[in-house]
Amino acid sequence: MALPLMPKATAVWLVENTGLTFEQIADFCGMHTLEVQAIADGEVAVGIVGLDPVANGQVTREEIAKGEADSTYMLAASSAPELVRNKQKGARYTPVAKRQDKPDAIAWLVRHHPDLSDAQIGKLIGTTKETIAKVRDRSHWNAANIKPRNPVTLGLCSEADLEKVVVLARHRAEHPAGGVREPHAHVEGEPDHHGDPAHAEDSAENAHSEADAEHGSH
Repeated sequence: MALPLMPKATAVWLVENTGLTFEQIADFCGMHTLEVQAIADGEVAVGIVGLDPVANGQVTREEIAKGEADSTYMLAASSAPELVRNKQKGARYTPVAKRQDKPDAIAWLVRHHPDLSDAQIGKLIGTTKETIAKVRDRSHWNAANIKPRNPVTLGLCSEADLEKVVVLARHRAEHPAGGVREPHAHVEGEPDHHGDPAHAEDSAENAHSEADAEHGSH
């Protein structure tokens, strides 16, 4: 059986919107049952926007209803969508028709994954920061006709590429670089005398000696 265009996103939608069992969803999406259970528990696919397979014509509502009524029934796909191949490293040619879809993809990414930086969006779908900025502030020449659409379904990137960049962006948002340095931080290579009684005693003795020497000079 042909797999859905975006297996994980489809599994997310089925988990959230149907009464299908983990086994049925796993069979339909070509995934392991434990992986589907992990999606339901919020352990994996966090942040992935669910993709409605009914709206995409990959399965009918009646087929899902059959599965909900019979837990042993395995769903049959309505169509065999063309899978998007993982894009290779380096520049690649994008057909003119696909280029016209990029503003829609940008709008979708900005709406559903606000943690993504312009650089990440540009690298993911092969667009410029200038175009992204114009879509963000709605100064794009075709702003009135831009409709947020998933870049995977548009064929601009693979689901794996999208998931990878979303996870990276979320990690950076939760763990920003830098931070406040702890007070009295010990610098490697320097002796750490903070709180050392022996060091305090030496300091006091040195100060006393310096005072005696000064008194003797007078």
